[in-house]
Amino acid sequence: MSLKIGIVGLPNVGKSTLFKALTKNPVDINNYPFCTIEPNVGIVKVPDNRLDKLAEMSKSAKKIPAVVEFVDIAGLVKGASVGEGLGNKFLANIREVDAIAQVVRIFQNDKISHVHNRIDPAEDIDVINMELILADLETVGKAGTRFEKENKGPAQKEAGAKLEIVRKIKMVLESGRLASETELDLTDEITSIVVREMQLLTMKPFLYVYNTSDINKSLPEALENKNAVKLDVKIEEELSEMTVEEGRELGLESSLDSLILKSYEILGLITFLTTGEDETRAWTIDKGLKAPEAGTAIHNDFRNKFIRAEVIQWDKLLEAGSWGKARELGLLRTEGKEYLVQDGDVIEFKI
Repeated sequence: MSLKIGIVGLPNVGKSTLFKALTKNPVDINNYPFCTIEPNVGIVKVPDNRLDKLAEMSKSAKKIPAVVEFVDIAGLVKGASVGEGLGNKFLANIREVDAIAQVVRIFQNDKISHVHNRIDPAEDIDVINMELILADLETVGKAGTRFEKENKGPAQKEAGAKLEIVRKIKMVLESGRLASETELDLTDEITSIVVREMQLLTMKPFLYVYNTSDINKSLPEALENKNAVKLDVKIEEELSEMTVEEGRELGLESSLDSLILKSYEILGLITFLTTGEDETRAWTIDKGLKAPEAGTAIHNDFRNKFIRAEVIQWDKLLEAGSWGKARELGLLRTEGKEYLVQDGDVIEFKI
């Protein structure tokens, strides 16, 4: 499952420095079918000590982590929605990602200029969000025109429903809010199709990355957000050029894992694991999937040919010491087609 997080922000906020720090240790991309990447895309491991411990227990020949792709997207300036700066490139690239990591400058440094000649994080966020909103308004306007024409033809009933969805989203955007704040039933088939087809920028999950020179300092109340992390990006760049031991000697430790894990979290994803002598592997799936659908992360046949799954939480398996011992102790559960896979499940599928 290929996951893409777009790193966006104004010029000189630390986007490319963050990208460099994140991608210092590329994984063995030969394990992944989507490994043909451009220079501005980096594949980053999702940190998971469960994987390490299970691989050690099973004496696995290979250990394959879950991964996230980070995309360093061209800097945004005011007017990007109408093509200013690299606006067109920015908007084209951001449509391809699953979520947006917006880097916001908090730090003061007279040697690094700011595009607005002042440090105002809330204003910077507003500038970026407004450009995305304006771009989405153009997309929504075109969709609305199309559905209005269809509303007069044979597909009138369905077109009317689509038009109402578009109008709801347009009202939210026109109020200066993100499309994701629209009250929509995304489980409804027509709603889901309309939203997916429009590829709205502000319908994507947002993660705010506050680039600060003091991660222990409290944020202003206006910047508090559950989908936010604080990083000293300059320190992270320096740490990326050291070994872990060298960093610890200086009393420094990376906070990048919090960004990677938060990115995973905002996309509503969980990890299940498989383990054995050949390999121990983390598999990425959407939260709330039943066993047969989760199994398609491994192979599509697991959906239709699914018989049952043997399941155990990773820590219980480690306590037992092996799959065979877990079976002997009665710790393995046999689950059927209705089982909802949980984060940290170790699973053996039977087909």
